[in-house]
This record gives sequence, C-alpha cells and structure tokens, in this order.
Amino acid sequence: MTGVLVTGGTGKTGSALVDLLRGNGVRVRVASRNPSADDPDAVRFDWDDPATHPAALRGMDRVFLVPPINAVDPMPLVGPFLAEAQRLGVRRVVLLGSAIVLPNAPGALELAERVRARPGWVVLRASGFMQNFLRPHPLGERIRRHGEIRTAAGAGRLGWIDARDIAAAASALLIDPDVDAGDQRDYLLTGPKALGYGDAAAIITARTGPPIRVLHIGADELAGTYRAAGMPGEFADALAAVEDGIKAGREDLVSTAVLDLTGRPPRPFAEFVQDHATEWANHGLPEC
Repeated sequence: MTGVLVTGGTGKTGSALVDLLRGNGVRVRVASRNPSADDPDAVRFDWDDPATHPAALRGMDRVFLVPPINAVDPMPLVGPFLAEAQRLGVRRVVLLGSAIVLPNAPGALELAERVRARPGWVVLRASGFMQNFLRPHPLGERIRRHGEIRTAAGAGRLGWIDARDIAAAASALLIDPDVDAGDQRDYLLTGPKALGYGDAAAIITARTGPPIRVLHIGADELAGTYRAAGMPGEFADALAAVEDGIKAGREDLVSTAVLDLTGRPPRPFAEFVQDHATEWANHGLPEC
C-alpha cells in the first residue's frame, strides 16, 4: 500500500493539496486533530499525542509535513516523527518550512536540515502567506474589524504567496518523486512580486471600497497585538521581531520555483484579492 500522508490536511495549504492529489488519482490520508467522519481516509493526528503518529504513517510512502503551528522549537515533537517515518521507509517527505527565520529559533533550521539530509526529502521555504490577510489570522481579523493593518515592517517588502500555489508546488513533488531530477532539496517559494503592507492595503482598497489604514508601530506593540489574539507569548514576540528583518529588506525576495515546479507562474496578489473580495466587504464596520 502506498500513498501520501498530508499532515495539517484540513488547513489552508493541506486542504488544497488534498484536492490536487486526489484529482490526480493519488491515494491520500488526511491527518488532522479532528478528522472528518465523512472521509474514510481521514485519520486523527495530533503533534501533542505521539501515539497518533505511527498509525498515520503506516502504509504511506510519502508525507507532506506541516510542523506544529505557533511553536518556536518544533524538534521535540517532529524529530521522533521523522525517525519513525525513516524507520517505516518513507521515501519522500515534503516539509512546509518558512523563508522567514524566527529570531533565536534554531529549531526550525535544525528541522529543515534534518529533512534535507535524507535522499528524496525536500524543504519548501514559503514566504508570507497571502491568506494571512484573511480571518482568522490576526492580520485579517484586524482588517475586517477595524479596517487597518498594524505593522512594524515600515516600507519593507515580502514576496507574499498564495497557499494554493504552495499546494501546487508540493503536489508536483509528491505526485512525481523524480520531478527534482537535479536532486534539489530546497525550494524558495514566493509570489511573482514583493509587496509592502502599504501596497497590499492599496490593492485590497481598490477592490473592496473603504480605505485600509496602515499604522506603523514598534515590534513590542505588535507582539502585544499577537498575544491579545491568543498567540503564545514566546511565539508572538518572535513573529513580531521578524518584521524588523522585513523592514531592513532581508525578506525582499522573489523566486521562480512555483513556475519551475508547476509550469505556471504564481498568482499575483491582485488575483488573490479578487478571489476573496467578499472577505473584506464592509470592513471596519460593526458586524450584525
């Protein structure tokens, strides 16, 4: 028995990937904390419950790996999972990593290096998700409720990417394990153009109406906003500190990896906004 285990299978990237894989006739096991009773190939998977890991892996020869969210150091949980995957003979792991490195968080770098060290295992280093501009992400929540973006990134730019394009790149690697004929084990995934928060606000405003304000604040204040939204304190501090790097221009990167892997260019931010315009309808106004 072979197939693809998709961890985070009901998330933004995972659900799009599941649809792509199944559309190509690939057997998929959808792993999540709350598996759908209507999906016979859904399985319970919880990073905090290692007992759920072996059953999810068993019989699968490929894995799409989404590390624990909001974790500064994923290795204590993911390390044993990778060891089990290796023991069971998983021939391909595609790790959804990040192009943006959290300050003082070597665990994410260690995880990526662990994956790259295995033949056939690859890392996708995705830039900022366009879906962060949608609820329930704190950025999207603030736009919807208050019609504003709070940022410590100044005029810094980021190569925002649509999660659907990340899924397409992952699908290419999982459907055909020989797609990376050059034995490449690391891909930087970005959208077609780097944008600042002001650029993004202007594009959303042009499509949805009332102007979206961009308020420039310090990283400490931004961390407080994240904590108020429910993020763990250590992760909120690290995520806010990332914006100092964006402000300094360190994340102003654009790659051709999506085109190289899928044969089509990544979606521009304006197309993403067009597809989700109703999400920002009447933003900043009280909800009934």
